[in-house]
Amino acid sequence: MTFFLLALAILVAPAPRRAVERLRPKAHDPPKRSAKPDGPFERAAALDLLAACLKAGLPVPTAIRAVGVAELSRTAELLALGADPETAWAPALGQPATAALARAARRTARSGAALARQAAELAERTRAEARDRAEAEAQRAAVAVAAPLALCFLPAFLCLGVVPVVLGLADQFLK
Repeated sequence: MTFFLLALAILVAPAPRRAVERLRPKAHDPPKRSAKPDGPFERAAALDLLAACLKAGLPVPTAIRAVGVAELSRTAELLALGADPETAWAPALGQPATAALARAARRTARSGAALARQAAELAERTRAEARDRAEAEAQRAAVAVAAPLALCFLPAFLCLGVVPVVLGLADQFLK
């Protein structure tokens, strides 16, 4: 019974003004981002989702709208209105994030191949390129970290390891 009364008192009692003030945004708080981050893995996920929608049988404009890629909204509108693929995918060619998909879509429209397979391959290629870039950056960081360490430890190695051996050998040969 005591627990119930305590819980009721906490729910009914007004919150301290100081606690409420802490929750309000301050002028020095970073701005909230409304747009989704547009990294390579997000683009690859969108391409995978597009491929899945197309494999499920959705028409291309509906699949593009379902994925929600802002750069392709104009293309989806043009395709839904019945524009030919060359014209419809032209706006996407100007965007670096969608140019490869636009080229693949134009190619598949001419040949009659499935766009879903092309989108899945493009997603895998995007992921592989991102992994390669991340690995290259990690290797550059390793070199950048190792160089100062080498500059610190090399003189110590020479003074404590090489110089005593050379002096010892020189002492034996000079006798």
